[in-house]
Amino acid sequence: MINISFPDGAVRQYEAGLSAMDIATSISQGLARKVLAAKVNDEVCDLSRPINKDVSLQLLMWDDLEGKSTFWHSSAHLMAEALEAVFPGVKLGIGPAIEKGFYYDIDLGDRQVNDEDLRKLEVKMAELAKQNSSYVRKEIGKADAVKYFTDKGDEYKLELIDGLKDGEITFYTQGNFTDLCRGPHIPHTGFIRAIKLTSIAGAYWRGDEKRKMLTRIYGVTFPNQKELDEYVLLLEEAKKRDHRKIGKELGLFTFSEKVGLGLPLWLPKGAMLRERLQQFLQKEQMDIGYLPVITPHIAQKSLYITSGHYEKYGKDSFQVIKTPQEGEEFMLKPMNCPHHCEIYNSSPRSYKDLPLRLAEFGTVYRYEQHGELHGLTRVRGFTQDDAHLFCRPEQVKDEFKKVIDLVLYVLDLLKFTDYTAQISLRDKEDRSKYIGSDENWEIAEQAIIESSAEKGLRTVIEYGEAAFYGPKLDFMVKDAIGRKWQLGTIQVDYNLPERFDLTYVGEDNSKHRPVMIHRAPFGSMERFIAVLIEHCAGKFPLWLAPTQVTVLPISDKYLPYAEEVKQQLKKEDIRVEVDDRNEKIGRKIREAEMNKIPYMFVVGEKEMTEGKVAVRKQSKGDLGTKTINEVIDFLKEEIQSKRAFE
Repeated sequence: MINISFPDGAVRQYEAGLSAMDIATSISQGLARKVLAAKVNDEVCDLSRPINKDVSLQLLMWDDLEGKSTFWHSSAHLMAEALEAVFPGVKLGIGPAIEKGFYYDIDLGDRQVNDEDLRKLEVKMAELAKQNSSYVRKEIGKADAVKYFTDKGDEYKLELIDGLKDGEITFYTQGNFTDLCRGPHIPHTGFIRAIKLTSIAGAYWRGDEKRKMLTRIYGVTFPNQKELDEYVLLLEEAKKRDHRKIGKELGLFTFSEKVGLGLPLWLPKGAMLRERLQQFLQKEQMDIGYLPVITPHIAQKSLYITSGHYEKYGKDSFQVIKTPQEGEEFMLKPMNCPHHCEIYNSSPRSYKDLPLRLAEFGTVYRYEQHGELHGLTRVRGFTQDDAHLFCRPEQVKDEFKKVIDLVLYVLDLLKFTDYTAQISLRDKEDRSKYIGSDENWEIAEQAIIESSAEKGLRTVIEYGEAAFYGPKLDFMVKDAIGRKWQLGTIQVDYNLPERFDLTYVGEDNSKHRPVMIHRAPFGSMERFIAVLIEHCAGKFPLWLAPTQVTVLPISDKYLPYAEEVKQQLKKEDIRVEVDDRNEKIGRKIREAEMNKIPYMFVVGEKEMTEGKVAVRKQSKGDLGTKTINEVIDFLKEEIQSKRAFE
């Protein structure tokens, strides 16, 4: 007999060799009909796998993240089976689950996939799903695996097999389809009852721009039609909120092929929005003891060799810049932290100087792959709201919690109220990706875990997601329509202080090593603004809006008075424009609404005579007539309160 521990703390005895499905069936037939996969200790497995020792067991349903992931991975295999039926001879790359759905990379030679093809594939997938085909796992020797895909003529699978060892290769079969896969999968295809193939894109094989461009087909599936219908509505709303679309409509930013892919150009209104956010955070930081610094956009390659960034990220950086000086090499800055380490080292430090908090809105450059660029959310040049805190070991937890407070203040102010703090730790097995001693890593990880618990954060732990130099706390935020984004981050680092030989003189007059905390409440200005645009659909709160007020004269006769109103508002630092076009007032109001300007002041004969304006609020309509002093007072009050979206 073996002991099975369940998430609710219960421990039950079962006969060794039973599967998770057997255990689910012993609890209830209803449970067995719903369960998708099993989490045995920390590993997600097929329900059919036998259990031969004492373990912790979680039966995964649709509502569990790992349950959805398994469901969508199995759906990718179902799509691959449909692809082989609809397009005989198709060659298959990889087909993983992603955050919302799945994709498969395929090679159809010269054939182009279109929307009509997607509909055919959906129909075929639905037909195959109804066959209730079981997903069957089989361990296979490397020679047999090579023979299978050689006979099939699928070079992509052969390349994947080439990187595997004999004894670690498994196939999965459902219906007439067999794929190279480590699994796990749901019990059978019958769980998949609602199917939508959402888009087609190009993707280089294995992410290498020098390799062949494959066709990537994205899809999503659900256990019932109702959830799919809700998801389709969400997709439509997401299209309306797309920051690329709204950014163009509001004149916030643009891109130019002549400047370069992934290098945004901020237009005047976008620059004003960005400056408001930057000024807000700079003031908050200054008030709690941060010191501003500025560092150059380039540095000698040796700086990033010292920091370890060149070894870890050199291939993702822009190429080394050579100068006329023999042997002199520079790089575009991929990170701000090495520069801040050198600022710390610019003068001797005492324990009395710590914590030292250095802050910079520093622009960095990463050579993201062409196919991964996406509006402002994935760019090659971006500005981090970066800061590095240098503190004594006993100060780490207190400083870390203060940074948590700052991040939560930013999120709350902008109505990002639904978030989870992800504790990102090292991979449990592969430690080759990280630098530094196990002892320092364990201290840093424990500091994050304890600080998060003491602040009462809702947390999840993700292994393998740490930075190469230290663990981190990432804030995973849901926007107004439920999509998840990674925004603010805080990291504890014992390693860069060692690599840069950072020291301070302690109370004992001997040298000690400081601890470094990296933090960025926004993450990057570009990504944060993209998420903010989509969160509020471009309807910014008054304090952030590039144009806060537009004055709308009913006719040219009242332009002088409109300009007078504008000047009075400008004296109070209110961002205001006059719509001086020879258009009807109804059209001016409609276009101001479309441009998402928070307030419209309509002026005509009556308003000019009485020294007033007729106030309209964006999406709220008429608020009545007020004097100039009255509107200045309520605008300033709303701006100063930093009231969020209404």
